[in-house]
Amino acid sequence: MRVMIIDGGGRGSALAAVYAKSKQVTEISAVPGNDFMKYAQSVTTFPKLKTTDTKDIIKIAKNLKIDLVDVAQDDAVAAGLVDLLKKNKIKAFGPTKAAGQIEWDKAWSRNFMEKFDLPSPAYVVCKSQKEGLDFINKQKESKWFVKAAGLAAGKGAIFAKNEEEAKKAIYKMKQFAKAGETFLIEQCLEGEEFSAFAICAKDKFEIVGYAQDHKRVFDGDLGPNTGGMGCSSPPKIVTKNIDKQVKQIVRKTIKGLVSLKRPYVGILYLGAMVDRNDKVWIIEFNARWGDPEAQVILPGIKNNYFELVNELLKNNVHRIKNDNKHRIVVAATSKGYPDSYSKVIGKPILGFDKILKSKVSIFGAAIKKSGQKWTANGGRLFYLMAEGKSIKESSKMAYLALNNMSSPGKNLHYRKDIGWRDLKRK
Repeated sequence: MRVMIIDGGGRGSALAAVYAKSKQVTEISAVPGNDFMKYAQSVTTFPKLKTTDTKDIIKIAKNLKIDLVDVAQDDAVAAGLVDLLKKNKIKAFGPTKAAGQIEWDKAWSRNFMEKFDLPSPAYVVCKSQKEGLDFINKQKESKWFVKAAGLAAGKGAIFAKNEEEAKKAIYKMKQFAKAGETFLIEQCLEGEEFSAFAICAKDKFEIVGYAQDHKRVFDGDLGPNTGGMGCSSPPKIVTKNIDKQVKQIVRKTIKGLVSLKRPYVGILYLGAMVDRNDKVWIIEFNARWGDPEAQVILPGIKNNYFELVNELLKNNVHRIKNDNKHRIVVAATSKGYPDSYSKVIGKPILGFDKILKSKVSIFGAAIKKSGQKWTANGGRLFYLMAEGKSIKESSKMAYLALNNMSSPGKNLHYRKDIGWRDLKRK
């Protein structure tokens, strides 16, 4: 069977690795893919294409006689790629554009949550700077999140601890172009965040796993938001009570989508927060695997992933089998990420040969192979994942391995405290 993955980052690399384990899968391709997928799993890549080049993707899928297209990237979902693949009689895994609106339009998503009585913060939707500023001027001093309604590569949510910062955040919405034309001002919830992932087929679902992401660029959760600097799984914050609440949220969500004639088929990502009363609140929904959460959850699935997905497309949701190991993944980035890192592009990354012979795993993203050398080709370069019997063991393995990685001029950056919450817990 031939599988095509629509993604080019660490998430796509993790999917390539899990599909490669299936005996049924004989060929894997990826749009755009990356050089590490090409190297590690012999993936055929299309680096000149974007995930939104729908006509080209359909043409390639037909030419290569692809049996399954895994639409794993948010822009592709928003572009309606799943709808178009199905229209062309190509089997696709992922939500339709209508179902995926739960991610690509945060204003629609919050209205959906309100309609179906899902636990979410108070919010207002603003369609201009003036609307946003007028709202803030009428409020008492408070903390807020100002969020672009459209897709902004995981960087569209800005925390504001007072009125002045809220106004600055409103002005910053312009930098997200069309994605920030409509934005939300949300009540700032206090608590601890985690992510939950469910595999869904209309009104059926199974929880695949939980993870805890680290969004900010520096240790101690300092600095600007990024697409994700690393995560751990499973997080200890998720108790039986939390798991029960998550399942109730997912159940109500997919039933709500069915009632709106937008049945959800694919991976549903719940970004959530637990408050001091152990109540779960919805921060956001995403319509695909998280990145880097996929890199710690996918390796633990004992099911044949290709079979799991194919059964799901027949509306059969099978029980998820997990190896119950603890995993940690650390994102290695170009120095200066997420802002300016252009000076790092083309710089060599040293240490891969030694790492590839060790017990840790590498998932490639913005790295390029030039002859026998690996070089930087973007912001988030690669992800190093370690697994063990405890978070402490996997953390120790990950950072011992990362000590062998470098880039001349100290151009390699990574957080040294991934998993810190669980490491501090008794």
